[in-house]
Amino acid sequence: MSSTRRRDWATIPNLVTLVRFALLAPVCVLLWDGAGTLAVVLLLVWACTDWVDGLLARALDQRSRTGEIMDPIADRLGLAAIAATLALVGLLPWAALAIIIIVDLATTVLASGAALGGRIEVSFLGKIRTAVLMTSIFLLVAAAAWAPGLLDAGQVLVWIAVGLHVLSGGDYILRASRAPRGASAGEGPPSPR
Repeated sequence: MSSTRRRDWATIPNLVTLVRFALLAPVCVLLWDGAGTLAVVLLLVWACTDWVDGLLARALDQRSRTGEIMDPIADRLGLAAIAATLALVGLLPWAALAIIIIVDLATTVLASGAALGGRIEVSFLGKIRTAVLMTSIFLLVAAAAWAPGLLDAGQVLVWIAVGLHVLSGGDYILRASRAPRGASAGEGPPSPR
């Protein structure tokens, strides 16, 4: 194995992304057991790893193709698992979970080839969608743990996030369908990972 290839995956940002994968099961178990302070804190740590890995990739100049692939997988898998757990415990509407999963499946089927081939990159709308979805989930858990009065605000934010999720998924699918097979997205601004 060449050192260039090793450098692609052996980066600090990719380690942070792996930590996000590792935190997913404990976060879901704690949420299942009942939202408490530890669940809120661990969920916040999980969510922050998404911001930290991108920040480190830029600051340390450790952008990698592996990171570009792993980061959105960690986001989508993590958000789906956490949303499913919250639906099971009655904090997230089942309809919101269904829409999230359907959009993720459609995006995976219709746009992942273009994304993996480097023909489309993460969009600004996709980043906003992820931030709003993570914030809404955090707000629901914080409301259940500490401030039940915030539950309605969390529910409203969830539906805003779901709307952004649909728009973002549609945008990825549309851009993937228009991306030429041999082209690369590298002509635009560099990806944060």
